[in-house]
Amino acid sequence: MPIRLTYPKYSMKTIQHQFVEYIPEHIQEGILYISMPFATAVHKCVCGCATEVVTPLSPKDWQLTFDGKTVTLAPSIGNWKFKCRSHYWIKKSQVKFEKKHPDERAKNAAGKALKSKKSQLVAKIQTLNIFRPHKQGK
Repeated sequence: MPIRLTYPKYSMKTIQHQFVEYIPEHIQEGILYISMPFATAVHKCVCGCATEVVTPLSPKDWQLTFDGKTVTLAPSIGNWKFKCRSHYWIKKSQVKFEKKHPDERAKNAAGKALKSKKSQLVAKIQTLNIFRPHKQGK
């Protein structure tokens, strides 16, 4: 059974950004606070649940791109430990929600790869004729 992620109708489609030295004590919805001195970005979950999301910025964690007007965070943000389990991308200050849980996508991809390998193996076996043909009439 696929794991489908659903989001409330009031979930955000865009997010604003503010470069700050320190992350404010009170985080406002719809704003991505970016602290370059602390290499951290913080925002409230864009699904509407208002849980604070902390994304450390580093080559091993998230990367931030600022083009002078908009921000992009990569990779995607997966809030698997939150009650909402939301999964989304922030690209050019636009929020793009994922419809499937990545575990489900990985499972589907693995299943497709297995079917493909099985098909290739069956085709190879058929071309090698390593099995005796079935005798008809028995």
